[in-house]
This record gives sequence, C-alpha cells and structure tokens, in this order.
Amino acid sequence: MFESILQAIFSGLALGSIYALVAVGFNITFNTTKTLNFGQGEFLVAGAFVSVSVLLLLAGKNITDTLLPADVTMVRYVLSLIGTMAVLGVLGVILYYAAVRPFVGRGGMAWVMSTIGFGIIIQNTALAIWGPSNMVMPSPLGSDVIRIGGAGVLPQEVLVLVASVIVLLSLDFVMRRTKIGKAVRAVAQSGSAATLMGINVTAIVVLAFVISSSLAGLAGLLIAPITTASVFMGMSLALKAFSSAILGGLTSPRGCMLGGFILGLIEALVGLWQAELREISIFVLIIIVLVVRPQGLLGQKIVEKV
Repeated sequence: MFESILQAIFSGLALGSIYALVAVGFNITFNTTKTLNFGQGEFLVAGAFVSVSVLLLLAGKNITDTLLPADVTMVRYVLSLIGTMAVLGVLGVILYYAAVRPFVGRGGMAWVMSTIGFGIIIQNTALAIWGPSNMVMPSPLGSDVIRIGGAGVLPQEVLVLVASVIVLLSLDFVMRRTKIGKAVRAVAQSGSAATLMGINVTAIVVLAFVISSSLAGLAGLLIAPITTASVFMGMSLALKAFSSAILGGLTSPRGCMLGGFILGLIEALVGLWQAELREISIFVLIIIVLVVRPQGLLGQKIVEKV
C-alpha cells in the first residue's frame, strides 16, 4: 500500500507540474491584460504535435509517420523543445494581435469568444494535418520503470517534474529579480503608470503572450510521451490548469504553481482510492475555494474602482 501511495504521489507531482506550467500562462496574460487565453489547451496540443513533427523531421521522416524509440534521442528532444518554443511563441504573438488586442480596454467579453475561436482554429488545423489518431512519442529516457522506495516511476515522469520545477523557479526568479520581470509587474499594476515610467507596455504584453504560449507548448512536449499526442487532449488539461489557477490565486504566479501541484496530488491520490471520484473531488474543491476564498489561496482581492 505504501508503494502505491508513493507512486501516486510521484504521478501527482508530475501531472501537477503540467497543470502549474499552463496555470502560470493564464496568470501572466491575466496580470498584464486582464484577459485569458481560453484556447490555452489547444496551444498545448500544438506544442505536442509540433514537437513530434520536429522529432520526425530530425529522424528523416515525414511529419505524419510514426516515431520509434530509436528516433528520440536527448539531443533531438532538446532541439524539438527549441523548435516548439519558437513556433508557439510566434503563435502567441499572432494570438495577441489577432484575437486579444482589438478588444483590450473595450469592456465586454468579446475576447473570450475570440480566444476560444483561435483555439478551435489551431485544433482543426492540427486535425487537418495530423488526423484524429493519437501519435506516439517515445521518451528520450526510455520506458524502463525506475524503483524509488519500492514505487515504480516512469523516467518521463521524473523528467516532467524536474524540467517543470526548473522552468517555474527560473520564471519566478526572472519576475522578481530582473528588470524585465519588474517591468511585467509594473504593467500588471498599472499600464498607464508603467508607460509614464518609460516602459514599453505593448512589448511587455506581447512578451507575456509569448511566454504564456511557450509554457503551454512546453507542457505539450513534456506530457506527450506519457499520454501520447492527441488533438483532443487540450480541453481537459487546460480546464484543470485553469482550476489550479483559481485554487492557488489567478493573480499570484506562486499561487498558480501551488494550485497545480495540489490538484495533481489530489487527482492521483483520490484516483488511487476511487478513480470515478477524481474529477468530482477536484471540482468540489474548486467550488469550496470560490465560496470561502474567491481570490484563491495566495491571490489578492481584485478591487473594482467605481
């Protein structure tokens, strides 16, 4: 039993780190533009398929062929990471100028439909290129189970956890200790005040969408060897990532990280006991948090000025 609980904890942390990556993406765009990319799940899908395609091209194959374990070396995996981040970064810029900027500051909820629509365009484009079947991406670390304290852990789960924690800690450092991070925080506080301070607000907002989209792409790259790449994988993951942001606090990057790990652990541990209760437990928790502490565990209350 102890081994099963330990295994669930490892799986929960790996899954939670994926939620945390996507949740921080929600946080960055919300803080800088007070909008959210509701197509974030489809960006994760794009990340998974672009990374598979880069790996196939590096192996000298067509982008719709099948990857074999020998095709996925660590060097190629890192190159696919660079390619995926670049493509998703460009998609983030297009998203901002095409689906968000026209509606910023206008009030209303038009940006909600425009970001959902942008996500649907990405999903259907992926469907047209790669088809509805899942695509297998072998892990660069192989599939031999690692034994830790008697629990069996996949090497890719360890890679997901370690890579996500490094990225999240680096992002936290950049946001708190560097000039560009301070500029992002200044824009989050007040765009007009940031402009008076000489900060290029538009550049910072575009950067926020690039980072947000790249984080979703990274999540797709990391999760694909565990779940396989599927055109339909984004909705569920993005919904839970958004729930993580609500749980931890949408205005707090650290809260989003914490919320992701909490949700991942709850999902894995409850699933160990009763698989049917995983989703129920998560969304019951979210409802309770919304009632008791609407700003989330580490979030700040948003004061509406009249």
